[in-house]
Amino acid sequence: MPKAFFIDTTRCTACRGCQVACKEWHNLPAVKTRQTGTHQNPPDLTPFNYKLVRFSEHLIDGVIRWYFFPDQCRHCFQPPCMFTAEDYVPGAIVQDEQTGAVIYTPLAAKLGAEEFEEVRDSCPYNIPRRDEATGIVSKCDMCIDRVQNGRLPMCVKTCAMGAMHFGEYDAMRALADKRLEAVRGEFPNASLADPDDVAVIYLLADEPARLHEHAVAQAPALMTRKQMLARLTRPLARLGRA
Repeated sequence: MPKAFFIDTTRCTACRGCQVACKEWHNLPAVKTRQTGTHQNPPDLTPFNYKLVRFSEHLIDGVIRWYFFPDQCRHCFQPPCMFTAEDYVPGAIVQDEQTGAVIYTPLAAKLGAEEFEEVRDSCPYNIPRRDEATGIVSKCDMCIDRVQNGRLPMCVKTCAMGAMHFGEYDAMRALADKRLEAVRGEFPNASLADPDDVAVIYLLADEPARLHEHAVAQAPALMTRKQMLARLTRPLARLGRA
């Protein structure tokens, strides 16, 4: 039975405790940033920020509304990034059999820049990031070291608002369905984001685009002609090296 998160954006207050806890647990370095006119900081996911609380502000019926979205890898049940990377560097991305976590291994650093871009383009949530200095590719790893030892992921452990939950997929899905029904009166446009396809089930407080451009799955980008030719000729190149 795969593990899963349930993240309730109707309860998120953007304290960013999850974001800080994730960074501290993984011992990630500070990232130089700048003011962009929003409290969201840094402006986007980076190789050193696996989790980012996104801020969005909308004027709706004359009322300013704030939405918060704790963005992270969704740990897809059928991970497009893994299937794409396998064409280039077998074993670069794997899926843990016990938890379902999608893990980027050290082999992912062997992906070239263009190969990584294809991997990133295949992600329907625009998640993977690459450190240009080292080539290391990274993202949320479900705190696999903690989970394998019976502990909660750090983001869930530190969420003071009860917005984040973690457990067996069936239990998290049931909790998400129950909570969705409970909030429909206050949040009539609330929905669950791709709950049948991913191990990170979001309850969205409003229409998905109001929270984040990639709150729900986006169609993968079309391959360029160069990428298509590279993919078609790669088996021949491997044969030549055999």
